[in-house]
Amino acid sequence: MFSLPVRVYWEDTDAGGVVYYANYLRFMERARSEWLRDLGFEQDQLRDEAGVVFVVRRVEIDYLAPARFNDLLDVSVRLVEAGRASIDVIQEMAAGPTRLACASVRLVCVDAARFKPAKIPAALLQQITR
Repeated sequence: MFSLPVRVYWEDTDAGGVVYYANYLRFMERARSEWLRDLGFEQDQLRDEAGVVFVVRRVEIDYLAPARFNDLLDVSVRLVEAGRASIDVIQEMAAGPTRLACASVRLVCVDAARFKPAKIPAALLQQITR
């Protein structure tokens, strides 16, 4: 499992100092990008060299508790399953011991030019399924 610390800034919140619900998805996207980077894969290089990008196909998210201004969040990524052209992950956000959100995310690998499903590059598939 990979995790990324994320600090909540004022710009992430509504007038009451609570994180706007769509920003949870932004934090999760950031964690997935850093997860790939930690595995040795930059998304722009995957696009430029392998001709593929990842798109979100489906997200199911449960909001469990509010994140607030200045919280230090832990945003995790855990692989559930990897297929030939898709990756399923579970992502959680927590502030200390308090779980704030849990999401099931399906990513699909697509041809960068046509946005049609494409095989996940073998080196990446091998690395994420270790």
